[in-house]
Amino acid sequence: MRRVRGRDEGIHVLLRRLLASRRSVRLFSSRPIRVDDLLFVLWSGYGCVDKYCRRRTSPSAGATYPIELYAAIRRGGVEGLGAGVYLYDGRRDLRLVRGMDVSRSLYEACLRQRWVLDAPVNIIVAARPWRTTRWYGAERGMRYVYMEAGHVGQNIYLAAAALGLGTVAVGAFYDDMVSEIMGFGGEVAPLYVMPLGYPRVKRR
Repeated sequence: MRRVRGRDEGIHVLLRRLLASRRSVRLFSSRPIRVDDLLFVLWSGYGCVDKYCRRRTSPSAGATYPIELYAAIRRGGVEGLGAGVYLYDGRRDLRLVRGMDVSRSLYEACLRQRWVLDAPVNIIVAARPWRTTRWYGAERGMRYVYMEAGHVGQNIYLAAAALGLGTVAVGAFYDDMVSEIMGFGGEVAPLYVMPLGYPRVKRR
């Protein structure tokens, strides 16, 4: 691997350390997350990088941007925010769409994976596929949607690692159950459930 010299060497070192620190976390403490940290993770995943939100932190085929990010916050999971399902707007705002703790329902829908129940927050990466498929067709368009979800998931992983938080990408769940729990309706499809919180050290 070629070493980078000059004024940007520090940035490359930091990025390399961050990439190396990325890992899947399945044990979470009960410590609540700061709201600013949650917003940073969401922005890193799919935030707007210009005034009119014409470009985001993750690439998108044809700038169609089919992805939507939701935060399912358990009771006491985030400082200053009540339990519920929130939609992230790409900037700095969370809009409450369901005012209830859905963590146990998500746990059931995710085949009882304990980390979904224990995490203070579950980020749901969802999509409105038609935004992309209307331009590229059903088969190719869906391929692009799945690629985009992967970009978003990796950004969430890296942002979590940078803040000392942990996450894990959960793909095993009942789609219809998750959609019902989140109140998605027919147009929105869940792609990832990503528990987020402070890692808990396993006792020996």
